[in-house]
Amino acid sequence: MSMGIGAKIRAIRECEGLSRPKFSDATGINKETIVTTEVGRNEPKAGVLEKVCAAFPQYTLWLMTGQINPEGGQISPDIKLQADQLKTG
Repeated sequence: MSMGIGAKIRAIRECEGLSRPKFSDATGINKETIVTTEVGRNEPKAGVLEKVCAAFPQYTLWLMTGQINPEGGQISPDIKLQADQLKTG
């Protein structure tokens, strides 16, 4: 089962260790828009996706297609969390 776009945005935010207000600051997305997107009340508009991708370009391919390309610097939050765990032991 594939993740919805709101769940993917939430996964990025949580992986980066950001609260919704901090994610809002990092992306320029209104806090209420983040909430309604993450809980699936609204599908994000193109501008929201552009802002997430601009702030966190390493997740662009995964956010838009569900695919990754680590060799090209395109990862998923799961891959980042695994790499972080390896670093901290």
